[in-house]
Amino acid sequence: MALWDRIKESAQTMQTQLEAKKNDLKSGSFRDASMAMCALVAAADGSIDQAERQRVTQLITSNDVLRNFPPADLQRRFDDYLNQLVADMAIGKVGVLQEVAKAKKKPAEARAVIQIGIIIGGADGNFDAQERAVVREACFALDLQPQEFDV
Repeated sequence: MALWDRIKESAQTMQTQLEAKKNDLKSGSFRDASMAMCALVAAADGSIDQAERQRVTQLITSNDVLRNFPPADLQRRFDDYLNQLVADMAIGKVGVLQEVAKAKKKPAEARAVIQIGIIIGGADGNFDAQERAVVREACFALDLQPQEFDV
């Protein structure tokens, strides 16, 4: 099976798992950590172009699990985290990872945040090494083992 097919299949499996837990994923910490995770993945290569920003925004607003939250609120939070990363990648990354870490109190939410990161990372058909690396860092911030998610 080609790498893209495995990524696509994995993202679909994770989306199905998330949808099954949708009713348990309504907290503010999950919302914030998810948007922080999306920003980290979008900025993983060190730059954020407008097309990438729009693609991630579209994925956020169309994701069934994230429909628990108002789309405008998700968009604002995502943009805020991206702006932190753009302003100063090193300092911004620390702050954004701290937002991700707030979900670690609830293991189901923590795992869902990682799954959302993987779904976002694989959405363009290329879950590259830099995206995998930020998802791995998020796993450590959430006290999860990266191997559980194959990153």
